[in-house]
Amino acid sequence: MGEEPYYVTTPIYYVNDVPHIGHAYTTLACDALARFMRLDGRRVMFLTGTDEHGQKVEKAADDLGIGAQELADRNSANFRDLAVTMGYTNDDFIRTTEPRHIDAVQHLWRILIEREEIYLGTYAGWYSVRDEAFFSESELIKGEDGKLLAPTGTGAEVEWVEEPSYFFRLSAWQDRLLEFYDAHPDFIAPDTRRNEVVSFVSGGLQDLSVSRTSFQWGVPVPDNPDHVMYVWLDALTNYLTAVGYPDTNSEAFQTYWPADLHMVGKDILRFHAVYWPAFLLAAGIEPPKRVFAHGWWTNEGEKISKSLGNVIDPLALVEEYGLDQVRYFLLREVPFGNDGDFSRAAMVQRVNGDLANGIGNLAQRTLTLIQRNCDAQVPDPADFTDDDTNLRLDCGPRLLVAMRQEMNQQRFHIALQELMAAVSAADAYITANEPWALKKTDPARMATVLYTLAEAIRTVVILAQPIIPGAAARLLDQLAVPDDARTFAQIKEESALAPGTALPKPEGVFPRLVDNADA
Repeated sequence: MGEEPYYVTTPIYYVNDVPHIGHAYTTLACDALARFMRLDGRRVMFLTGTDEHGQKVEKAADDLGIGAQELADRNSANFRDLAVTMGYTNDDFIRTTEPRHIDAVQHLWRILIEREEIYLGTYAGWYSVRDEAFFSESELIKGEDGKLLAPTGTGAEVEWVEEPSYFFRLSAWQDRLLEFYDAHPDFIAPDTRRNEVVSFVSGGLQDLSVSRTSFQWGVPVPDNPDHVMYVWLDALTNYLTAVGYPDTNSEAFQTYWPADLHMVGKDILRFHAVYWPAFLLAAGIEPPKRVFAHGWWTNEGEKISKSLGNVIDPLALVEEYGLDQVRYFLLREVPFGNDGDFSRAAMVQRVNGDLANGIGNLAQRTLTLIQRNCDAQVPDPADFTDDDTNLRLDCGPRLLVAMRQEMNQQRFHIALQELMAAVSAADAYITANEPWALKKTDPARMATVLYTLAEAIRTVVILAQPIIPGAAARLLDQLAVPDDARTFAQIKEESALAPGTALPKPEGVFPRLVDNADA
């Protein structure tokens, strides 16, 4: 596919708390996409980072008795550490306190002022500090204690705010946003989320308050430093900052903008699918190509919250189950876009079923037979049957086409279903051909069957790399596949295993998990 660019972003994460499974899940999805696109010959830009301004951060720092910058430095480092532990391959990590970002945000503000898209007024309305969002009274819900809550599902209380404020003329963009959605049907995914956004915009938009004066932890408004910018105008601009904005003639901007995909949780879809394209269109900048909003995780059937003490620490999961196992489970277990429930029983069942008993067992059986019966070398095949050829196609070029289609639509779970279907086909093939029984009756056929299996494993494992990179690397090592021959371009006949290549002694890469609750 040449050097076609691909720009994928996570939301930038608030630094008022430590990372949890939701952060890990969002960034993992982006990492899998970035790895897939790189292996598919794309020139990738993968961005993540931290959102460090706003009333919520200032309040959290005050509660701890430290400065907001100190809290931002401390918790931003936690998100960097998470990226290392989870094996993320982000190309940049942006912080909204960086000078490059402040310059970008203030430049965007000036453009919006020049285009008369922002005006000065007074704000009076409901605000959720936890969500850093304004809500109309009709959107609010009443809690059990009678207090008014934000409609985001976070249980956040709202407070009445009155203060001078700059406003963005969001109401003027209602019809133009609806026209944009119609012209770009893939802009918001999945479809249920798209319908929600279209319904919200169709219901009428009000001008948006984009500055605050009641606190100071934010980017100062140019020419009026008593105001700091609304945290979402600040935060969303990070996607531009990372590709060189405000220098729209820079190589990075010209290469990567508009972004191919903003990956977000469903709770922040409105900011990305309504406010962000309106800001960009108002500034004369093309919006991103796609915004995908995924669901939330529960823990053993319960909503995750600090008050319940059931927050899932992704670092603890990796320590208990293994990195590749956690990566695979999170992307395979739940249809991407839906809410999902984490349970230890499901983790054990999925990992043992798909990885240990599936691809791991297939590789171990095949490589052990080669070790014992083929002098620990890649077998020298004879004539291939139609069944041999079809298995190699199903595990190679056909699987690549299927997985590429699903990954382009962020259907990770279906892409992995396709991968495991190929593994199942190879299992059926080895059972049908019984290479262990062919050594005495037809050794040439045995060599052909084992070669076909080894080649099928090679291509399946190359395609599994974006999800289980560590285990895939170890399996490819056991097939003696060179480091520079592990991209999707090698899924072809010309790159097949060379007969006679020495192979190391096979070792298992997916130990069976035990449910500690049952042990």
